[in-house]
Amino acid sequence: MSPFKIAVLAGDGIGPEVMAEALRVLAAVSDKFSLQFDFTERLVGGAAIDVQGYALPEATFDACRAADAILFGSVGGPKWETLHPDQQPERAALLPLRKRFSLFANLRPAVCLPELTHASPVKESLIAGGFDVLCVRELTGGLYFGQPKGRHEENGEPVAVDTMVYRRSEIQRIAHVAFQAARGRGKKLTSIDKANVLENGVLWRQTVTDIAREYPDVHLSHLYVDNAAMQLIKNPRGFDVILAENLFGDILSDEMAMIAGSLGMLPSASLGVRETAFGRFGMYEPSGGTAPDIAGKGIANPIAQILSAAMMLRYSFTQPAAADAIEGAVRAVIRSGLRTGDIHTGEGRPVGTREMGGAIIAEIR
Repeated sequence: MSPFKIAVLAGDGIGPEVMAEALRVLAAVSDKFSLQFDFTERLVGGAAIDVQGYALPEATFDACRAADAILFGSVGGPKWETLHPDQQPERAALLPLRKRFSLFANLRPAVCLPELTHASPVKESLIAGGFDVLCVRELTGGLYFGQPKGRHEENGEPVAVDTMVYRRSEIQRIAHVAFQAARGRGKKLTSIDKANVLENGVLWRQTVTDIAREYPDVHLSHLYVDNAAMQLIKNPRGFDVILAENLFGDILSDEMAMIAGSLGMLPSASLGVRETAFGRFGMYEPSGGTAPDIAGKGIANPIAQILSAAMMLRYSFTQPAAADAIEGAVRAVIRSGLRTGDIHTGEGRPVGTREMGGAIIAEIR
């Protein structure tokens, strides 16, 4: 088998530290499962701005285009917040990558392991035994990409315009991803909209309801986004798969990450339309940010980055055994009591980034 080509974009803040551990884990998996990886490391985000003047240099984009998948760290930070908004790392790197590669399906699992329920701000009585919810977010449409967009003046007053646009085909495409995911899990899908106010919401609900007829084994329900935000806190175990448009999915998936205990534990996959020789092209990144306050201290949690690599193995390279091995190793390490600072609340033994990565490597079976 030819090697899996991976564009590695570590980015800013803690990105390089946690990426280093993910690459170590992939090396261990490579040895165990006889896999070959071809890594191409490139600058992105603030790091690229500092060196090349652009958040997404052409050399970085070319490396991504030549790859079978992108393993992404995180971008942004206070250092670049004085730049024009269109030049800041998040808007000038992440959004173009999503759009250029048609990364329309964002999968964000929110998993609270039984051993970490104490780290959640939700009362333990509501999440006893942990929970496992998957958010499927549409990633290339809606308010973030709709036109017209911009700022102008009317009667001497600044006006900002963002337009929320969805086509039926875009909703159909992401709905199929969500129904297929639900079919492989608990066969329960909750679709989120604001159909009582937005025309987009009406079309969203109608389209998802129509698609549901093709999946009679999956139970579909609908919630308005404000009610969904409340119910996620009240009873996260009542959800299995959540389907949402871009803005709502962005907000709700962050809420899910917080009630799971720590952003440092949660990976994500952004899947595109392109099929490669091994699977579906995608970009894989932690759900958290650059955490500049702890960057360089060796205390960041690498688990989200490591689990993002596991998702890459599962979806882009069709290597479920290798993905299972990584995920199982993470669970074993958490059961053993090792904790990085973000999930250490007095129980277990505190460890740093490098030690956590090494412990996971030791547990890969």
